[in-house]
Amino acid sequence: MAKLQSLDPHTPMFAQFQEKTGPIVLANTFVVPKERSEAFLALFRRQAEFMKAQPGFVSLQMHRGTAGSQLLMNVAVWESTEALAAALGSPEFQRMAADFPDDIVSYPHIFEQIDV
Repeated sequence: MAKLQSLDPHTPMFAQFQEKTGPIVLANTFVVPKERSEAFLALFRRQAEFMKAQPGFVSLQMHRGTAGSQLLMNVAVWESTEALAAALGSPEFQRMAADFPDDIVSYPHIFEQIDV
C-alpha cells in the first residue's frame, strides 16, 4: 500500500474529514519512481473507474510533473467530505489501495473553493 503523508502537518487527512463541507477538491500528489509510473497509472485507472461510479463523485483529472519529474497529481471534485470518506472507506477501494507498492508516497489534501 502507498505510504500516506500529510501535506500540511497541522491538518492530517483524517482531521479533514471531520469538517462536513462541500463541494470539495481532493488534490493528491504522488511520488512515483520512474520505473513504476506505467504500473501505477494502470492501478490508478482501475481505482478511478470505481470512484467515478460512487455517489457524490463529480470529476477527476490526473496530471504528470514536467521535466522528468516523479510526481503525479490527481485532482478530484466531490459533492462533500462525507461522499469522499464513504468512497475511500469502502472495502472494494481498500482492496485496490492495498495493491499499490510501498515505495509510492501519497500526499492527499482536501480543499474548498474560495472567491478571489
